[in-house]
Amino acid sequence: MSAEVKVTGQNQEQFLLLAKSAKGAALATLIHQVLEAPGVYVFGELLDMPNVRELAESDFASTFRLLTVFAYGTYADYLAEARNLPPLTEAQKNKLRHLSVVTLAAKVKCIPYAVLLEALALRNVRQLEDLVIEAVYADVLRGSLDQRNQRLEVDYSIGRDIQRQDLSAITRTLQEWCVGCEVVLSGIEEQVSRANQHKEQQLGLKQQIESEVANLKKTIKVTTAAAAAATSQDPEQHLTELREPAPGTNQRQPSKKASKGKGPRRYHGGVGTAAK
Repeated sequence: MSAEVKVTGQNQEQFLLLAKSAKGAALATLIHQVLEAPGVYVFGELLDMPNVRELAESDFASTFRLLTVFAYGTYADYLAEARNLPPLTEAQKNKLRHLSVVTLAAKVKCIPYAVLLEALALRNVRQLEDLVIEAVYADVLRGSLDQRNQRLEVDYSIGRDIQRQDLSAITRTLQEWCVGCEVVLSGIEEQVSRANQHKEQQLGLKQQIESEVANLKKTIKVTTAAAAAATSQDPEQHLTELREPAPGTNQRQPSKKASKGKGPRRYHGGVGTAAK
């Protein structure tokens, strides 16, 4: 596996500066260097240069076609046109395979090993995993190799160059996305409105219950005070009523025992009787 490289625009800017003044064979050689250079995965600016486009009508048309394959195509596209295109170095093959993985990742985030092996024309899983690890180190993509389920799980991948004929499809996709966002936003606003209405209803119900409870407390308080006023007495008056009997009550007068006096006794004959 090659040493770690990072995708930066520094190398690309250098090649663009050199390409501005290059022509013919020198420009074709420079393009091959760009395709092999580590960290350069975007070629749209190079393709837009007038002198580069002139190669399509020159003896270096195959080099120009190879550049378009790297910009928009895949390794399978190269194999389909390999007879009419310049041969690739190992570094160029790996770069084009990296870009092919990026193209697959744009369609699906979990890519089976079988699909990758076929798309990249690799012989075994070891080669595939080495290639993916190299792409991760190059910051072309981020993800994980699921060896148990035999698949690549992609979390992130770089963007590729866009062809002009793809702009209408991209615009249509963005418009559909905007419409979907508006529908979701409308649904959220409706839910917020319902939630606010429910909140207002609950607040009104709470205030009504609190008002009824307050009125009930006042009623209970007034009723209790009235009952207490009706049953309350002056303490001294209450004690007086306890001491004195109520009018019309019969009072028993204490009676004195009649004392028995002893009178003189009189005797008649032999029998004596007490005088009354």
